[in-house]
Amino acid sequence: MNFLRRIFASKVLPSWVILLIDSGITVGAVVVAFMLRYSATELEPRGNEVLISIGLVLLFNLIYFKAFHTFSNVLRFSSFTDMIHVSAALICSYLSSLLVSLVSYLGFRFLLVDVAVLTISYVATFVLMVLPRMFIKSINESLNEDNIQTYNTFIYGTKRGGINIAKAIRNTRPNKFHLKGFVADDPMMKGKVMMGVNVYLNDENLIDSIRENHVEALIVSPVKADLLKETDIADRLLRENVAIYLAPDLTDDWQGLQRANLIRQAQIEDLLGREPIHINMQKVASHLEGKRVLITGAAGSIGSEIMRQVAIFNPYQLILVDQAETPLHDIRLELKNKWSNLEAPTLVADISNQKRMEEIFRQYCPEYVFHAAAYKHVPMMEDNVSEAIQNNVLGTKILADLSVKYGVERFVMISTDKAVNPSNVMGCSKRICEIYIQALAKKIQKDNSAPTQFITTRFGNVLGSNGSVIPLFRQQIERGGPITVTHPDIIRYFMTIPEACQLVLEAGSMGQGGEIFVFDMGQPVKILDLAKKMIRLSGRTDIKVEFTGLRHGEKLYEELLSNNENTKPTSHDKIMIADVQEHDFEDIADDIEDLIQASYSFDSMRIVSRMKDLVPEFRSLNSPYSILDSVGGVNRH
Repeated sequence: MNFLRRIFASKVLPSWVILLIDSGITVGAVVVAFMLRYSATELEPRGNEVLISIGLVLLFNLIYFKAFHTFSNVLRFSSFTDMIHVSAALICSYLSSLLVSLVSYLGFRFLLVDVAVLTISYVATFVLMVLPRMFIKSINESLNEDNIQTYNTFIYGTKRGGINIAKAIRNTRPNKFHLKGFVADDPMMKGKVMMGVNVYLNDENLIDSIRENHVEALIVSPVKADLLKETDIADRLLRENVAIYLAPDLTDDWQGLQRANLIRQAQIEDLLGREPIHINMQKVASHLEGKRVLITGAAGSIGSEIMRQVAIFNPYQLILVDQAETPLHDIRLELKNKWSNLEAPTLVADISNQKRMEEIFRQYCPEYVFHAAAYKHVPMMEDNVSEAIQNNVLGTKILADLSVKYGVERFVMISTDKAVNPSNVMGCSKRICEIYIQALAKKIQKDNSAPTQFITTRFGNVLGSNGSVIPLFRQQIERGGPITVTHPDIIRYFMTIPEACQLVLEAGSMGQGGEIFVFDMGQPVKILDLAKKMIRLSGRTDIKVEFTGLRHGEKLYEELLSNNENTKPTSHDKIMIADVQEHDFEDIADDIEDLIQASYSFDSMRIVSRMKDLVPEFRSLNSPYSILDSVGGVNRH
C-alpha cells in the first residue's frame, strides 16, 4: 500500500505517453470492431479496408484529442469535466468520420468505413479511455482517504445552495465530509429524501437525529448563516461536539467550491453577530468624496478598517499616520494591491511630536481627520502612566489644535467605553481627551474662530482587534491551553470592527460639533461563556479554563454612559448622543497642560493624582493608585 501511495504521489505520466496510449486504444478498438463485425473468412480480404478505417479514425481522434486536451490532465486527478472532454472529442471524431464516409459514398459510391464498424469502434474507444481513468482516480482517492479523517456530516439548507454544497463535497477529493443528511426549517420537508439521504427538521428532535447518525459536522448554507446568530442552534450543536462549517454562496457554481476548497470552520466572530448595520452611504460620501483625509493610528485594527471604508468613497488623498513601522508597511502593500490609483502617503510619525505633526498638517492640509491613535491596553498603561498622558492626551491635544489652526472641516476622535466612570489610567486618559475635544469645540463655536467640527465616538470592545481577548483565547487554544479568564463574572460589550467603523463614519457625517456619540453595542457577553464556546468550536476537549484575577484597573462591567449621563436619539437607531457634563475651555486648558508637564516627571502617583482632579469620577480598581481615593490618602499635590 505504501509503495502504491509513493507511486501515485510522485509519478505523473507525460502528455505524449497518455496520447500514445489513447492512440493505441483507438487502433485496437477499430481492429476489435472489424473482428466483431466480420467472420475470419470475411475479414481476410478486407486488409486495405481495415488500414483505411484505422487511418481515418486515428486522424480525427488525434485532431479532437488535441482540441479538447484529453491527454493534458493528470490521470489520478481526473474529474467529471475530464470525462466530458473525452466524450465530446469522441463524438466529434465519430461524426466527422461518418460525414467523410457518407461524402465518399455519395461521390464515389465507395464507403470508406463501415458504419457498424465505426459505431462499435467508438463505443469501445470510449469505454477503454474512460474506465482506466476512473480506475486510476478511484485507486488514488482510496489511498488518499486512508490518510484523512472523515466526518459524518449534515447540511443545513435544502434549497439550491444546500444541494450544490452536497454536490461539491461529493465531487471533491480527498473529501473529509461524508454526507448523512440535510437539516431543514420547513415542516413540509420532514421525511423527504434528497440525494439518497434523509431530511431532518431543525426542531427538538434534531439532536436525537444527530446522535443516531453519529454526526460530527454541520455545513451551513449561506442563506442559513444568520440563523446561527439569531437562534440557539449553534449552542445546541457545540454541546454535542458537532463542528460547524460555513460554505460560500454556490447557487450558480457548485464546482467553484471543488476548485477553491472554500468551506471553512466557523469562528467565534460568526456566532456573535448582530443585526446588520445600515448607514447613509450618500451622506457619508458627500463628506469624504474628493477630500484629503488624515487617519492616525492607521495601522491599527480600527484605523486600518477606517482606511478601507474611506477608500471606497473616493477621497482625493488618504494621509496615513502611525508609529508602528511594520504594520504600516503592510497597509502600504494592501493599498498598492487594492487601491493602486489612490494617493495615500504612509507616514511613520509620533502624534505627540509637535513639530512632526505640524509639518504633516502644513504639507498635506487635511480636510477630514479620523483620530484612532492611542495606547489602549489597560494593564500596560497602569504601569506606564507618563506614556499614557503623552501619547493619548498630548497627542490628541496637538492634533486638535492643529486641526483648528489649519482649518480642518471635521475631526472625529475614537474614544472608548472605558472613559465612562474610569477605573484605570487608560480610560481616564481617554476621558480627558473627550473633555478637551468637547471644550475646544464649544469654544470655537462660541468665538466663531474656526470651521472645525469636533466629534467624539465612544464604543466598547471590537471583535478580533489587536490584543483583544478573542485572538488571545485562539492562541491559547492552539497551544493546548489553558484559557485564562480574569474573573468568572466579567462581561464585555462586543462589536465587529467593520460595523464599529461604519458607525464612526456615520456619526462623523451627522455631527455638528462637540457631540459625544455612543453606539448601541447590543447585549453584553460573559467572557467565561465566550471562552467555553471557543473551546467547543475548536473541537478540543482537553482545554481548561483558569481564573487569574482581575488585572490592575479592570472592571467586571464596562459602561457606555456614566451615572450622570443620559442619551438623546439621532437619526440612526444605533447611534445616540451622550448628554455629558461640559467644561469651559479656559477652566480646563491650563489643568490639562499642567497634567502634560507633570507627565515628564515620570512620577506616576503625582500624575494619577492630577488625573483624578481633572476627572473626579476616576476611581482606581485593583491598582496601587487606589490609595489616592481613600480618605486620608496621599496628598495629591
